[in-house]
Amino acid sequence: MTNPFLSAAPASGGGCPAHAASAPVPLSGPAFHTEPQALYRSMRHSYGPVVPVELPGGFPAWLVIGYRELHQVTSDGELFPRDVGLWNQWEHIPEDWPLLPMVGRPMPSIYFTAGAEHRRHSRMVVPALEAADPFDIRRHCEELADRLVDDICARGTADLVAEFAEPLPVLVLARLVGFPDDEGADIARVLKDLADGGPGAQEAYGRFGAHMRRLVDVKRAAPGDDVTSRMLADPEPFTDEEYALDLMAITAAGHLTTADWISNSLRLMLTENEFAESLAGGRRSVGEAMNEVLWEESPTQILAGRWAVRDTRLGGRDIRAGDMVLLGLGAANTDPLVRQETGLGGAGRHAGNGAHLAFSHGEYRCPFPAQEIAETMARTGIEVLLDRLPDLELAVPAKDLVRRPSAFLRGMNALPVRFAPVQTTGDLL
Repeated sequence: MTNPFLSAAPASGGGCPAHAASAPVPLSGPAFHTEPQALYRSMRHSYGPVVPVELPGGFPAWLVIGYRELHQVTSDGELFPRDVGLWNQWEHIPEDWPLLPMVGRPMPSIYFTAGAEHRRHSRMVVPALEAADPFDIRRHCEELADRLVDDICARGTADLVAEFAEPLPVLVLARLVGFPDDEGADIARVLKDLADGGPGAQEAYGRFGAHMRRLVDVKRAAPGDDVTSRMLADPEPFTDEEYALDLMAITAAGHLTTADWISNSLRLMLTENEFAESLAGGRRSVGEAMNEVLWEESPTQILAGRWAVRDTRLGGRDIRAGDMVLLGLGAANTDPLVRQETGLGGAGRHAGNGAHLAFSHGEYRCPFPAQEIAETMARTGIEVLLDRLPDLELAVPAKDLVRRPSAFLRGMNALPVRFAPVQTTGDLL
């Protein structure tokens, strides 16, 4: 939700003694968004499964790129909790550090709490998501996807990132949490400003919170069949700030990752012959392309983070109490050791969904109901698009497609396509 290449000034005293034995890898540069897997292979060769890295501003962390080691970290929430308050670098972090929105500060939301407090929020949020009717979710996705296609179908050209993949998830999520459609469009703009990480990001964050606080007030006065009303009906008491922060976490976490899942899957289907059949209406290949993306091009490449409660050893490295441990989800999914041991071979497309780490793992993973909602949004959106525009093709050479410049997120800046102009759904009625 920010630009990881806007570097803050290096901090004095920000070094980590444990990193002295080997030079840390800067978490910046074009290799992360052009050839990340080649970079991860080089890291494995030079450093092993746990890599000393340097965040923008010169702050040290450990990047876990081994599948088994990442499984170990995410399975042990007592030793490696998602408790940002433990970080041993806080005294060096400036207030305007560009990664603060991603790393977070201690605050009472499901995403930035640990242990018993995290479980308290989960007991309220997860059932509220789980109670959403799958048929209603699909109906919302179909209706909103059709609306987005109507906006482009008569032109014959479109950018599928800006005009389809990015707006669809947030419009659906806005409905699910209880917003009317006109507010959903503004929330989509707010989250775009947040994701860009530019000068308007702080103002956008304020607008985002204001939307959620108003929604809590509206649903307390007039409950409905939506996530917010179900959260408010939970018998355990929460403050209005906690409700608003949890709603912000639900919406923000489900937005850009699902958008990137959609656009990365469409890119795969438009550039690889194996998936071309999906453009002719095949359904199995849509699921295969989506699964391939989760294994090979996970929308969340690096997740911040975990923090060590005490001194420990991990992957042959000495981890000090308070060190930040980054989850290299994209790298771990392509770890050749686990591929060999499980018989996955060299391509994730031959494996089932269950073993990948695209949604993380353990106590702090993406909740299962949220995973199911994301899959429904992505699959339904792609199916509607391909049904309406079956002759989609890239409008530029595949080599000219540009990735978002981020070590943390794997997505497209744009996906320009062309197609034969068609009528809107309104014209067909």
